[in-house]
Amino acid sequence: MSIINVLKELQVSKRMTTEEANRLSVNKIAEDVEAPQDVADRELWENFITLGEGVMDKNIFRAFFLAGGSGSGKSYVADRVLKGHGLRFINSDAAFEKYMKDANISMDMRNSSEEETEKRDGVRAKAKAVTTSMQKAYLKGRLGVVIDGTGKNAQKIGAKKKALEALGYDCHLIFVNVALDVALARNAKRSRKVPEEVATKSWNDVQKNIGKFQSMFKQNLKIIDNNDATQDELDLAWKEVMKLLKKPLKNPIATAWIKDELEKRKRK
Repeated sequence: MSIINVLKELQVSKRMTTEEANRLSVNKIAEDVEAPQDVADRELWENFITLGEGVMDKNIFRAFFLAGGSGSGKSYVADRVLKGHGLRFINSDAAFEKYMKDANISMDMRNSSEEETEKRDGVRAKAKAVTTSMQKAYLKGRLGVVIDGTGKNAQKIGAKKKALEALGYDCHLIFVNVALDVALARNAKRSRKVPEEVATKSWNDVQKNIGKFQSMFKQNLKIIDNNDATQDELDLAWKEVMKLLKKPLKNPIATAWIKDELEKRKRK
């Protein structure tokens, strides 16, 4: 049975609660299929992800950007600081790595042939399509999100921030900072390796944007030194995120949207 037929059955039966959807892991389902191309199927996909949530989700209208170059340990920090808050992760790398494994493509990109590079580019496009579909669905329900990226393009992050704020989101950025030698050493050890010159350029591009991020996010910027971060330091950062999530939303667009959605529910 295709994924679309499965989703139709779940939607029609109305048996899937938010907790059940979390147990089945929408992220895992999304990694295993291509983003639907048919308009009707795409709409169903979006409805599935937002099923039973939306206005009743406790962390709606919260967005956390992640920034850090190759080898900074963003995934490690994200797992220990941003997981467990009910936020949805938007990160094409997870799907990209899974599709590469499925296609038996090497994770080591340091000495790739032209044929391998072409195959990898196709897999990357597929991963981005799935991630884009998931992001659209999450934002449709105004769900809390974590947007994982390198941060090498401050202008792009600024544009995304403005778009999210126009929807009503409160935006934050967590900058994972490491020394260049640490980043290069980690890149060499991890399964998905990039050429050293690529990792170095990525690190330099991200570092030069710290000042721009400080100006852009102001008090909503959190810098985490991950050269040798202890569990206590990461636990403290997790608690800081929890405190942020407990604070009232600041964006008036969000409060107006919530009021309107609650009124709609009363009329049903």
